Amino acid sequence: MDLRAVREEAIEATTRSFWDKNGFVPDEDSEEWEEEYRRQFEQVKKRHAAGGSSQVKPAVAVAAPPEEEPGWAVLTGAATQIRWAAGLRADRLKEIRDPGIRQWLATTWTKSKSWIDTSSLPREIFLKRIEPHYVEYRRQADERAHLLAAEREAEIAAADELRRQVEEAGITVEGLIELIDIAERLPVLPIKAKLAELASDGRSLRVFETDDPAALMVLEKAGTNRSDYAIERDEGLVADLTLYARALAPS
Repeated sequence: MDLRAVREEAIEATTRSFWDKNGFVPDEDSEEWEEEYRRQFEQVKKRHAAGGSSQVKPAVAVAAPPEEEPGWAVLTGAATQIRWAAGLRADRLKEIRDPGIRQWLATTWTKSKSWIDTSSLPREIFLKRIEPHYVEYRRQADERAHLLAAEREAEIAAADELRRQVEEAGITVEGLIELIDIAERLPVLPIKAKLAELASDGRSLRVFETDDPAALMVLEKAGTNRSDYAIERDEGLVADLTLYARALAPS
């Protein structure tokens, strides 16, 4: 005996029993649901033990899976409930013209039980019941959108301020490379955090901190040539490199 099949069949029979009798299905954690499930489980188990076939064959469960649009959320619940709910969802969403409500239902109503419990409601009553929930969803979505827009505006303003500071200080990539070229060169040292990356006239220079507080490291490429060297640390150069790098960092 396949106990998994027995359990799924019992769940389906329990759901169908409540739906046929009461027009709704109680929560699966309720005593009412548990009692009916145990009764249906015993009946199904006896049928299977006797070699009988299922007496519960909902049309939705045996029908071909309904066509679903891309982006619809995956339904959760027992396998038999999911098959049933998928058909109910497809039918319900065909009735709803508002694209916003359709998208909300298709992407946030993931519990099969929710679709089963509301399947008998006329469209107008269904829409009336979900309206406050949809309004709250839209309020939260709009609030998140406004926060994201405000954060983006703040990021753009900060980037503009950094570029203004760079321009006001007269910092250019050519000027920074020139300061590196005239600095005293020192023996190679292990690199630490990168300060800036500079590129001009076919030259690419990456400037790094080192363990030596008096030195910086430069890794330079010019065409196929590469040279690594340390230079004497100058705090003014470090400040300009840091400001330049921040201004060019993607926002």
